[in-house]
Amino acid sequence: MSVPERIAVLAFDGISPFHLSVPCLVFGENRAELGVPGWPLAVCSERRGPLRSSAGFSLQPTHGLRTLEAAGLVIVPSWRDTTERPPEAVLRALRRAHERGARLVGLCLGAFVLAEAGLLDGRPATTHWAWAEAFARRYPRVRLQPEVLYVDDGDIVTSAGTAASLDCCLHLLRQWVGAAAANRVARRLVVAPHRAGGQAQFVDAPLPASRRGGRMAALLEWIEAHLAEPIDLDTLAARAAMSRRHFTRRFREATGTTVWQWVLQRRVARARALLEASELGIEGVAAEAGFGSAVALRKAFVASVGQPPAGYRAAFRGRVDSAVTRRE
Repeated sequence: MSVPERIAVLAFDGISPFHLSVPCLVFGENRAELGVPGWPLAVCSERRGPLRSSAGFSLQPTHGLRTLEAAGLVIVPSWRDTTERPPEAVLRALRRAHERGARLVGLCLGAFVLAEAGLLDGRPATTHWAWAEAFARRYPRVRLQPEVLYVDDGDIVTSAGTAASLDCCLHLLRQWVGAAAANRVARRLVVAPHRAGGQAQFVDAPLPASRRGGRMAALLEWIEAHLAEPIDLDTLAARAAMSRRHFTRRFREATGTTVWQWVLQRRVARARALLEASELGIEGVAAEAGFGSAVALRKAFVASVGQPPAGYRAAFRGRVDSAVTRRE
C-alpha cells in the first residue's frame, strides 16, 4: 500500500485516551533519528468544542470531518458504545474518504463504526474479543475473525482490542518504512515488534502470557536464532525435554499453530527483513532465512506476502525512497 500524505484520527465524546494516543504516538511524532519520518496527523471531530474523555479530562480537536475526508489514512481508534449508532455525519465522512481512495483503519471497537457505515460487508475483519459475539450478530455480512490480532484487507484494516491497536499500527508502519525501522520504533516504545502479515493475511495472536518465560518460550527464542539451520521435530522435542507427541500438542497450545507453520512464518519474516535492509541476492536471502533455495523462498513468499521476493524488494525500496523524499 502507498504511504499516506496525511493521517486523520477520529475523536469523539467519551473517547478512551489510550486508544486515541496509540496512532498519535506511532504516526504523529517525528522519529527521523530512527529512520522514520513523521506524517502530518490531524485529530478530527464531528463537532466543535471540547470533548470529554473516558478518563475525566477534556481534549480539544482542531480539525473537522472535511479534514478527515481528505486524508490518505483514516483511523477510527475505538467507539464509546457498541449499541450506539455513530452520527450519520461521521458515517458519511468515512464513506466519502473510502470512495476517494483513503485507507481506513478501525482499531478495537472502531470496527463497529466501519461496519455501521457498511464498509465491511463481505470482508474479513476483527474486533475486541469481548464484543465479538455482539459484532457477529449485528453485522452478519462481515466475515469476522475473532481469534486474530488484526486483519489487513488492503484498503481496510481492523484490529482487536487495546494493545492489539499497537500491533496493528506497527504493522502499518512496517509496510511503509520496513521491518528494521519499525522495530526501532517498537523498541523505543518498549513493546515487542509484532509479527507482520501481508494483505488479507490473518495474524495469529502472540505467545499467551501464561506460556511466557518457560521452556517453550526459550525454545521459540532458540528457533528464532537458528532459522538458517535445518530444524527437525525430534531435535526440538529433545530441546524441550518432551516426547514428540507431547511437544507438538504443547506447541500448538502455546502458539495457536503447528511447529512448521510457525517456523515458516518466522522464516518469511526474516526474508522480508533481509530483502528490506540487506544487499544479499535472492539466493543469499534464501540461505540466511533457512529456505535453502531461491525456488523454495519464492514459493513460500508468494503464498504469504502475495508477491515474489524481487518484486517485494523493489516495491519496498520505492516506498522508502518516496517517504524520504517527502521528509526532506
